[in-house]
Amino acid sequence: MSEKSVEPVRWGIVGTGTMAQQFASDLGLCRGAVLSAVSSRHADKAGAFAARHGSQVSAYDTYADLLADDKVEAVYVATPNDTHFAAASAAIESDKGVLVEKPLVATSAEATRLAALAAERGVFLMEAMWTRFLPAITKAKTLIENGAIGEVSSLRGMLAFHHPYDPESRFYSKERGGGAMLDLGVYGVSLARFLMGDPVEISGEWQAAPTGVDRAASLTLRFKNDVVGTLSCAFDHEGDNCFIVEGSRGVLVLPAPFIAARDVLQCSAGFAARLATIPGRSASARAIRKLVSRLPLPGIRKHSFPYSGHGLQFEIEAASSAIRARKTYHPVMHPLDSARTLEIIETVLREENRRP
Repeated sequence: MSEKSVEPVRWGIVGTGTMAQQFASDLGLCRGAVLSAVSSRHADKAGAFAARHGSQVSAYDTYADLLADDKVEAVYVATPNDTHFAAASAAIESDKGVLVEKPLVATSAEATRLAALAAERGVFLMEAMWTRFLPAITKAKTLIENGAIGEVSSLRGMLAFHHPYDPESRFYSKERGGGAMLDLGVYGVSLARFLMGDPVEISGEWQAAPTGVDRAASLTLRFKNDVVGTLSCAFDHEGDNCFIVEGSRGVLVLPAPFIAARDVLQCSAGFAARLATIPGRSASARAIRKLVSRLPLPGIRKHSFPYSGHGLQFEIEAASSAIRARKTYHPVMHPLDSARTLEIIETVLREENRRP
C-alpha cells in the first residue's frame, strides 16, 4: 500500500453553524480524516471557527476560495437546505468529494441531477444521513435480518421537537427549504427504508404553518409482506422520539432520540414488549421508558454501543474511506437512495394531503 493511500482525507467545511461545529468536533475522533479549511460569508466567523480547531485550518470568506484550495480533498456542506444543490454542484465540478447535510437537496429532481453529475465526473457524493452509520442502527438491521424478532409486522417512529413559530426562522421558511418533513421526517423515512426496503404504498397528511411549510406531518408506508410503517414529525410539540420495530416473536426499540441511537432494546413478545413501547410524552410514560432502557429487566436484552462526541464520526469515516478508495458513492447511502426518500416526502406533501 502506498504512503499516499493511508493519508487522511483533508476536509473543508462550508458554513459555521451548529452542524458545522459538530462535524469539526467529531472529525477529531476519526481515523483517516482531518479538518483542513472552513468557509463562511463572514470572515470573522470563518477565522474564529478555524482558530478553535487548530492552527493548520485555513479560513476563507468565500466558498470559491475554499474550492480553489488544493489541500482540500472533500467538502462538507452545512448551509441551509436551499443552498445544497448549488454548493454540492460546485464541489463536484471542482473534483472535490462532497458530503451534504440532510436533506441532500430540497427536491428529488435536484437529487437525481446531482447524482448524475457526480457519476459523470467520477466524484464522491453522499447525503450526511449519519443515523444510518451508527453501530446501534447497524445492529438493529442485523437483528431484523437474522430473524431475532421473527417476521416483522410493523414499525413506527416519531421525531418531533418544538420550534415556536417564527416566520423569519429557517424552519418555517419555504424559500430556505424549511418544513418538518425536510428537517425531521427525512430521518424516519430514511431509516424505515434502510431497515425494510422501499415501500410499495405511500399515504399521509400534513398541517401547514402560516408560511405554507409543513409544521407537522404523518405518513403510512406499506412494505412487502404487509409490513406497515407509521411515521410522524412535527415542530409544534415534543415527541417521544423513539423508533420501534414489531415482529412475531418480539420487538426492537431504539430509545429517544433514535436519530442518535446508542442502544437497541430487544424485547420478548408480551409484557416486556408492552412495557418498552409505552407511547406518549406524559411524565409517567417517559419515566417508564427511561427505567426500561436503564434497568436489567426480564425479557429485555440491551445492546449498547456508547460513543464519544455527537456520533458523526461514523459517517465521516465511511465517507473518507470511500473517497480515498476513489468511489463515487457509499453503498449504505447512495445518492439515488436520497432521491427516493425525497420522492416519498413530496408524495405526502401534495396539496390534496393538507389538513386544516
